[in-house]
Amino acid sequence: MSDYDSGDDLLADVNVDSLVATSKRARSEDEDEYHQGEQKQVCKRIKSQGNDAHHMALAHQILKERFGYGNFRHEQRSAIQSVLRGENTLVIFPTGAGKSLCYQIPAIAFEELDAESGGGRPDGSGITIVVSPLIALMKDQVDFLKLKGIPAECIDSTKTYEQQQETKAALREGRLRLLYCAPERLNNEGFVESMKYVPGGIRLIAVDEAHCISEWGHSFRPDYLKVARFAEEIKAERVICLTATATPRVADDVCEAFNIKESNVYRTSPYRPNLQLLAESVETKQDKYPRLFNFLHTYRGSTLVYVTLQKQAEALADDLQDQGFNAVAFHAGLKSEEKARIQDKFMASEIPIVVATIAFGMGIDKPDIRNIIHFDLSSTIEEYSQQIGRAGRDGLESHCIFYICPEDFYLRENFARGDLPSRDSLRGLLKEVFTQEVIDSTRGEGFKINQYQLSQDYDIRPSPLSILLATLELRFGLIRAITPEYSSYKYEATSKYGYFTKIEKTLAGKAIFNNAKKAVKLYDIDVTATARAIGMPRNDIVRRLNELNDMGALVLKVSGVQNRYRILKPLPQTDEEIDDLVDKLYADMESRETDALNRVQRVADLITGSKCFAHALAQHFGMGLPDGKTSCGHCTYCLTGKPVVLPPKPHRPVDISGINKILDACDVRDDPRFLARVAFGIKSPRVTRLKLDKIREFASLEDHDFDSLLKEFTRACDAAGREPNMQREPLVKRESKSARRSPTKRGLDAKRGSSSS
Repeated sequence: MSDYDSGDDLLADVNVDSLVATSKRARSEDEDEYHQGEQKQVCKRIKSQGNDAHHMALAHQILKERFGYGNFRHEQRSAIQSVLRGENTLVIFPTGAGKSLCYQIPAIAFEELDAESGGGRPDGSGITIVVSPLIALMKDQVDFLKLKGIPAECIDSTKTYEQQQETKAALREGRLRLLYCAPERLNNEGFVESMKYVPGGIRLIAVDEAHCISEWGHSFRPDYLKVARFAEEIKAERVICLTATATPRVADDVCEAFNIKESNVYRTSPYRPNLQLLAESVETKQDKYPRLFNFLHTYRGSTLVYVTLQKQAEALADDLQDQGFNAVAFHAGLKSEEKARIQDKFMASEIPIVVATIAFGMGIDKPDIRNIIHFDLSSTIEEYSQQIGRAGRDGLESHCIFYICPEDFYLRENFARGDLPSRDSLRGLLKEVFTQEVIDSTRGEGFKINQYQLSQDYDIRPSPLSILLATLELRFGLIRAITPEYSSYKYEATSKYGYFTKIEKTLAGKAIFNNAKKAVKLYDIDVTATARAIGMPRNDIVRRLNELNDMGALVLKVSGVQNRYRILKPLPQTDEEIDDLVDKLYADMESRETDALNRVQRVADLITGSKCFAHALAQHFGMGLPDGKTSCGHCTYCLTGKPVVLPPKPHRPVDISGINKILDACDVRDDPRFLARVAFGIKSPRVTRLKLDKIREFASLEDHDFDSLLKEFTRACDAAGREPNMQREPLVKRESKSARRSPTKRGLDAKRGSSSS
């Protein structure tokens, strides 16, 4: 199953209307009175817990007995106190400073405080929901909490049917204290509605990696913007946002989104006196290798070497092995088992050197990492800060060295330039999404899109396409994302398949066996058509498929996530209206490209600036060094008294001959930005589809100025009349009434809708 959190999984089959009605019928007269004064009772509950000294005595007891720590660190105490008062809170602690305890301890404390205050609900003490983008980290934390005897679960679409049912039962019966989920889960209407009726309510929402909320943050994720709306819709009592990398501007965005007072913002400086922040500049990339080898001979111990590309990680690890070092590569392209093996061996100090992309390090809490090496230019100061924060957590001296050369900027510009589509691509995409049939739909009706196919056909990478669709939802209010679903269901029959076809008694199961069509090896089942044929909600068919999979009758294979949206207000119809929207979207995306380039430059400015590295880093996050100092005394600038000098990037006039070779090799003339990408070596969906990344001319002008290339290719396309070459088929489907689900006890009402480098 996918980590995408499709609607065809846990809690997607909740009937919203039935859930509300059942909840109301189940109330006794006493509970009716309670719910009528619910807000008053919540206020009483929070107000009656106003004894800070008692709160913190309990928090310290939990810290010691459940987690095995003697004392709080830094601002942990103040943050926990703020949460237990019922205040919305923002925590900005550096990597490894113990952010998770700031919500785990309150999550455990609520039940005991309720009992003491007499302000508890008759149906339980509620749960804490933890929203995090990192599925692996969520699972690790849940496993850790369970070992401590703390009831916690993680919702994701890799769960088996039995696991899903157990989680639902634990939620329904009020047995959970913490529930972890990805932000994409908030598009699942069944999940959102079910959270409104959790016994005891939602006591706390913890928003991990909260900088993702801010468009000014270094890793903006549009689904994070929906977390504040979610908190309001489910009437969460309080929210805590947590991040290691929030600049003052990002912190302001988070505070505005969640109504957090400045007095409830708790910061800890990223300064670590045991870290030596070093940097060296070289003329070429090749010059970095002897410097790196010498460094590793001089400074032994567990070491992380960060690079940008997967192939770089493999190649550099091989080079280090050739030099006699015990080094391995780590990146997202490795199999899960191999990644786990490398991580375990690194943690056990059996592998001293890991050459890694950004994929390695999240959640790594190895206290004795002695060296962090940046072999490539970091994309942001925030990324650099997070990575060096993994060194020397035991307090002993550790070294963080940054190698920089002019060539580094080409690769970073390559990444930054890849996310901005052409205006024509935006215009074509909007015209396809806003078809006449969709425009004619009544407000509240839904439509589906295949986001992967849109990305391929309009040459827009998945990440900017997600941001674009979220902008239509959150800024312009035109649509709202609802529960996604899989478009393709196939299965392989097991040895038990024949037996199950004979004993199957459920209507859904019989329909599956009768309607599945066998190809060479796999059976194909049209879930929507099957449900429609027997007048049954689609989710009943999906649920039975999952049950049969878990019982061993078949091996289910799903694919093709379809995003679904509800129309909120009239959509643009005329060319003028669409062009106006295109202009606004393009300006927004162009600004993001400029921001990405500026973030890279700020990293270089920090490394080559006339200032102490540690002081400059602290200032970036709106803080300073202890005792008002302006120098650490042991970074490269403090040790030498002069800045690192970066050799100038060589200026190259536009190679007209190279331009012509690309025009000869590629007959595309509808998009000059596309041609500039080919010249610069930037992959995109269309580049891959046309196999232009395989030709000799791909990346042949990667050392040129991108804007100069764009001007030359614009002239060429204008001279050719910009004839469009892209062939597309309709990808947007309006949901027909017959395809929508009937309201039943087990299905969502039709009007509400059916996972690094």
